[in-house]
Amino acid sequence: MSEQGRALSGGCLCGGVRFLLAERPDGVVTCHCGQCRRFHGHIGAYITVPRDTVTFDADATLSWYRSSDIAERGFCSRCGSSMFWKGDGKSEIEIAAGSLDQPTGLTTLRHGYVAGKADYYEITDGLEQFPGSSEPE
Repeated sequence: MSEQGRALSGGCLCGGVRFLLAERPDGVVTCHCGQCRRFHGHIGAYITVPRDTVTFDADATLSWYRSSDIAERGFCSRCGSSMFWKGDGKSEIEIAAGSLDQPTGLTTLRHGYVAGKADYYEITDGLEQFPGSSEPE
């Protein structure tokens, strides 16, 4: 099966959280906001899929942290891997692209929240950049 048709799977560093995606995303979107930088140690790189298309093979160590008034972030409580972002009332979930098993066959689509990017790097890949949300307004 080609990478494009292959289901995606992923998990944390220790294997305490493992998941399978029934739907492939369009690609990866990066987030440069301060919360993502602190949660991931650099920028956030996410895929977006409907929540109900994610199944877990293992989730005993999955914990959630309320990171704002509108969202929670999921991580492994054993190894500390940062893995998910879910907005309150949203039917989709953001999954850290770094938690996906390779190869994914995905490419980066665009950059969001670049107004909040750190001063130690430049974005030079020529992809579309948005000062706030990663969605065109």
